[in-house]
Amino acid sequence: MFARAWPRIASAAERAGASEHRDEALRGLAGRVIELGAGAGTNFRHYPTSVDTVLAVEPEPHLREHAVAAAGRAPVRVVVVAGTAGALPASAGSFDAAVVSLVLCSVPDQAEALAELHRVLRPGGELRLYEHVRAESAGTARLQRVVDVVWPLFAAGCHTSRDTVGALSPAGFDLVAARHFRFEPCALAAPVAPHVIATARRRP
Repeated sequence: MFARAWPRIASAAERAGASEHRDEALRGLAGRVIELGAGAGTNFRHYPTSVDTVLAVEPEPHLREHAVAAAGRAPVRVVVVAGTAGALPASAGSFDAAVVSLVLCSVPDQAEALAELHRVLRPGGELRLYEHVRAESAGTARLQRVVDVVWPLFAAGCHTSRDTVGALSPAGFDLVAARHFRFEPCALAAPVAPHVIATARRRP
């Protein structure tokens, strides 16, 4: 049910400002890129033409159909494939950059997903993130932990309180830049309003 609703949710968020966020998150990318959890392909039209090709990995069949259609309209070459965060269909060190957008909140094992991204990136490769994350304020973070008891049951495993930025260094990434902000396109989005757009670099 959530997968069928997601394209409409993503489209509404785009109109509310997420389009600009995706432009910012993907700006300056070049070379070979792997995108984990491509969803309906919402990122595809935002890739700069300096990107050679995008391998877009999406496990959910309905969303993957949408992504294939979106790939045909993209300004760069996009290949959509089935795959999961814990076993990316790519060889070690084969990509210059990796992209995750609103997906590390919902992968079953965030550390495993980051380890796979580390594996497929070349040394020095970039990881670009556009994610909702644990709030920096203690009060909001406590609220997120409470909400997290039930939120994943209704949002396809999405967690409201993951410290995604804090998970980067243990996974072998150095944080280069991060911009924290609130994005609340509707009242129901309050628990996931804290967002970050970040760039990290794979350590050797």
